[in-house]
Amino acid sequence: MFTMPAIDMVGTGKKIADLRKSAGMTVKDLQDIFGFATPNAIYKWQHGTAMPTLDNLVILAAVFDVAIDDIIVVAADVSVQIGA
Repeated sequence: MFTMPAIDMVGTGKKIADLRKSAGMTVKDLQDIFGFATPNAIYKWQHGTAMPTLDNLVILAAVFDVAIDDIIVVAADVSVQIGA
């Protein structure tokens, strides 16, 4: 049985919002970069109700000039048990 760390979706969303604000960008700016018809996905990321796909994380990292590891927050006090 293995214990695996879990992604803190709310923490990751807060990190995305903080990075966006630090870059002086609006949600509309990100919406335009991604070519999204609506800003709903970005709001879901920022509220921690959804995670960006891997390809969107790569774009976010490039836009914010950070590593993907600087976007994803790993929960320190939560782990997922894997095994029977």
